[in-house]
Amino acid sequence: MGKDRLHRRDLMREQLAHQAARLMAEGGITDYAFAKRKAAKQLGAEDTQHLPSNDEVEMALRSFRALYQSESHPLVLHKLRQQALATMQLLEPFHPFLTGSVLKGTAGEQSDINLLVYSDDEKAMMMFLLKHNLSFEGGEWSIHLTGRQQTVPSFMLKTETGVPVNIAVLPENARHSGSRKIGKQADMATVKRLLSESVNTE
Repeated sequence: MGKDRLHRRDLMREQLAHQAARLMAEGGITDYAFAKRKAAKQLGAEDTQHLPSNDEVEMALRSFRALYQSESHPLVLHKLRQQALATMQLLEPFHPFLTGSVLKGTAGEQSDINLLVYSDDEKAMMMFLLKHNLSFEGGEWSIHLTGRQQTVPSFMLKTETGVPVNIAVLPENARHSGSRKIGKQADMATVKRLLSESVNTE
């Protein structure tokens, strides 16, 4: 492949990443794959084989929020992290971890909160939610564990603020598997620190 074609391909990837980021920031799209496909359609590159990676879109999303949402976004993120912490405190017996866009800082108003719990007893989680009269729906969460894609049980809580909280119940042995695919995780102390840091920078 010639240098010129390579350059054009890289430019297209960059354009797609920025367009996908704009759709996520302004259109409330939270699914990276959907945002990339929609961006490709809008830019007339539906058949491209060179879609940007999620990391590239995430970088573009950070830039977009810093540029165009520098005043509104920190407040949105702070509220989502407050809601995450409130739910984590409620689930304290299960030692939950925060993960996903609310932890990374790329979440927007339409984003869900994603929590991880390590337990081999999903029924204990269900009984806990029922005992506390919490409104929830059962489901499944697809995750890369021990070298393969697996589905694990999950519960979606409906909160008073209207923000859905997804709780994925991972097997106990996944805690020590060091699986990078699960992504970054933060315990309650870390989330509290993030909240106090964002207050101090305002």
